[in-house]
Amino acid sequence: MVHPLGTADSASSTHPIGLDRTRTNESKGSSSVRSSGELVTIYSMYSSPDTNADVDDHHQQSRESSCQIQDQLHLSVPLPPSRPQSRPSSRVSSHLSEGEDADSVYVRTTYARLELSGVPGDGYDEGVERTRARNPGVHSNNARRQTIWEPTAQLDELAQKELDTLKNVDRYGFKLSSLSVRQENRLALLPLAPLRKPLRQSRTPPTSPLPSQSDVSSLSTPSELPKERSRIDKWDRMMKVSSRDHGGNAQSWTFDQKKGRKLRQRVYKGIPDRWRAAAWFTLINASTASQVSAPDSQFPNSSNLTPSDLVQQYREWIDRPSTHDVQIDLDVPRTISGHVMFHTRYGQGQRSLFRVLHSFSLLCSQCGYCQGMGSIAATLLCYLDPERTYACMVRIHDSYDMHAIFSPGFPGLLENIYLQERLVERLLPDVYASFKKHLISSTSFATKWYITLFANTFPFQTQLRLWDAFFMEGRDVIVITAVAIIWVLQGKFIYSLSQCALW
Repeated sequence: MVHPLGTADSASSTHPIGLDRTRTNESKGSSSVRSSGELVTIYSMYSSPDTNADVDDHHQQSRESSCQIQDQLHLSVPLPPSRPQSRPSSRVSSHLSEGEDADSVYVRTTYARLELSGVPGDGYDEGVERTRARNPGVHSNNARRQTIWEPTAQLDELAQKELDTLKNVDRYGFKLSSLSVRQENRLALLPLAPLRKPLRQSRTPPTSPLPSQSDVSSLSTPSELPKERSRIDKWDRMMKVSSRDHGGNAQSWTFDQKKGRKLRQRVYKGIPDRWRAAAWFTLINASTASQVSAPDSQFPNSSNLTPSDLVQQYREWIDRPSTHDVQIDLDVPRTISGHVMFHTRYGQGQRSLFRVLHSFSLLCSQCGYCQGMGSIAATLLCYLDPERTYACMVRIHDSYDMHAIFSPGFPGLLENIYLQERLVERLLPDVYASFKKHLISSTSFATKWYITLFANTFPFQTQLRLWDAFFMEGRDVIVITAVAIIWVLQGKFIYSLSQCALW
């Protein structure tokens, strides 16, 4: 898929489902590229200083061959022509930096080498574990061979697997499996009628059992949302190209000022999926001027940096050491693995996710890295390239004050939960009293909502609608959404807790 930010005049209608084809022809004459590219990952860690120069020279030759192959093949999640896919330097250092341990170096260099060579079966195969399978301090031949891929299938077999995979994913890139086996099934379908009523104080505890709530196990992703085509036409007229690259491709977008009064209404109705990348990036960068949330003065704010500056910062920080690399590597494979882009171990999606989180962990010494960042970055990567994903993560950290959410002690999280409880106490006093009576703390069920912005909690299409509003209004939307869930289910809460009291 070519993202809307890289098209000529309109956004692409295709979805970012692309499988990494940089390695599929290795079984036919290019296995030397595979072996030289991956063996450097192994032997650069264990070779003597006298052989390091030879290894680097060999890897330089491998990199040139790999680049030639990649120019002829389809890349997963291609980037716009004006923003060539960033690559690690051909001489990735395997020497320990100050404060960095051997495992961090091993993880960082493994991802860097695989970014050059790619991995087989990206998108449809499970992949081979290369970093967590290694025993620290054990420099055996078995540990070295764990990073070597041996081709076992022919090109036509791989192509058939790719076709089968593409036939079994929904419009967003998730495998067509029952939601009963996915994480989102823990949330019941919410009835719409209560949400149409204005929020006011409610004191109507039920005296009889409520009808059973439907879960989302049978919910399917629609191939096309209602009124989507008409809304696409409206967004086509509302989004304007603000800058182009030398090739004439759209570099950035803006909203038509004449239709500015309709922007909020159209965002709340749902941004068309083909325009979501352009709209999100434009809304997020527009928030820098308006400051959706006041930045914390204790960290250097990046509001004076342009998107191009942030892209350059991302590319410079890729090769810097981070003390969080080992933990990031542990979390990457369990981040929305049901999506085809993040399915294969060390595939294009997982490598991009690691590199974004690696660079983002260097941004703020207070926040560093925590698990909630992975789900946010992965959702952005479904629509944006890694460079722009990093730029959006920085804006979310600064302008949307997610810095307070991720800081030690989670002060922003506690603030949001405090607001949520005060609203529940005022609007739903019976629910609040029941929670207090049964010692149910809001932190027990709402913490994940605020840290991940409802990722892996709602069905993906619902999460996207929520994020549309979040990028428009700020994190107050998350608090209101949390209260709305409790509002809709208030009767169920009170009745269930009253039945528990009888026991």
